[in-house]
Amino acid sequence: MLLSRNHHLNKQLENLFKTLEADRTTLLHTLSAIPADRLNHNPKPGEWSINEILMHLLTSEQMTLTYLKKKSQGLDGLGNSGILEALKMVVLTISQRLPILRYQAPKALLANTPQPVELNELRAQWDFSRAELKNFLENFHEKDLRKLVYRHPVAGRFNIGQCLMLLHEHFRHHLPQIKSLH
Repeated sequence: MLLSRNHHLNKQLENLFKTLEADRTTLLHTLSAIPADRLNHNPKPGEWSINEILMHLLTSEQMTLTYLKKKSQGLDGLGNSGILEALKMVVLTISQRLPILRYQAPKALLANTPQPVELNELRAQWDFSRAELKNFLENFHEKDLRKLVYRHPVAGRFNIGQCLMLLHEHFRHHLPQIKSLH
């Protein structure tokens, strides 16, 4: 992914963003070969189809970006991340990777997740959302990298890099679910 010449993206944020993009691109490429009826098939009542999982991931990222934009308006009033947030990241990462643990999606996320759309439309929406995220990250100042700009619904506050790591872990958490359906 080419970076804008007008902005500088912190190397850590750039690497985290590239990981998010590579995962998304690979998944969408793989899913593009699957018929639409299979992407929209619910295996059991109460379980999500592939497209519903994708909409969940997209909506989660969109709501995260909205929150980040809001909190970035008052960065001077936010504390800095430290050892506690690093420890919470380890615990949260492990818990996301254990298949035996299941979290209920936050009610606000469920309430704001639209009905699934066809894969091409979803890809276009996700492309737009990722471009917005990239633009936000390009304009995020180096001096604010440790600011507790993100609030995870279970684990509390994290800095911008940890937020991107959590988006990646959320994606990884749902990947086995998606793979089992295609």
